This record gives sequence, C-alpha cells and structure tokens, in this order.
Amino acid sequence: MLVRSLDEIKGTERDVEGGNWNSRRLLLAGDKMGFSLHDTILREGTTTPIHYQNHLEAVYCIEGHATVELVPSGEKFEIKPGTVYALDKNDKHLLTAHVDTRMVCVFNPPVVGNEVHDENGVYPAATDS
Repeated sequence: MLVRSLDEIKGTERDVEGGNWNSRRLLLAGDKMGFSLHDTILREGTTTPIHYQNHLEAVYCIEGHATVELVPSGEKFEIKPGTVYALDKNDKHLLTAHVDTRMVCVFNPPVVGNEVHDENGVYPAATDS
C-alpha cells in the first residue's frame, strides 16, 4: 500500500512549477497505479493553453474559480468547487484562473515526474517507468 501526504511532496522533485501553475504529484507512473494523481494550484489571473495529445485528464475543482474554453469552438465552462471536467477527446483548451484555484487532476497514461507543457500545451508521450 502507498501512503503519501501533500506535506511530504512540497519542496521535492514531485512539486513541479509550471509558471501559471504548481503541480504536486501524489502518484506517478513509477507508482504502478495506471494513472497519475496531482494536486494543482492555478495562479489567479493566468490563462494556460493546454492540449494533452498524449494523455486523457479528469479534473476536480476543490477551491477557487476558473473557466475552461474549448479551442477552436470557443465554448466556455465555469469551473467552481464541486465541478469535474474530463478531457475525453484530448481537447485543446484554455484554462483561466479567476482566483487562485486548486484542482485534483488524474492523468491516463500517468505522467512520469517533472513534465511541463511544451510550446503547444502538450506533455510529452508517456514512457515506461
């Protein structure tokens, strides 16, 4: 059994700084769960272009307020505590934090560790770990 606390993650290699966000990676590919689990803070006033071409992601908001805008359709969704959204079609989107916003994110396949978005908002393809 794995038991890990957020306090253990903070300040380690699992505490990944992404500019507009900070992702504390509770479970990674090396944990052999088949998914990764992240506690992520989006910074107030930021907009992050994201296009997970190599991963599916589900996101559950636990604090704050954000908007997800699908690209290119422009369709927008308000994200508040208690809201989940799932990028089930590798949806290209813009994620805007209206205040500091805390999300719990699940990735399949799992991320390996210190991935950050490239210039197109993509995480690299998963590798075996």
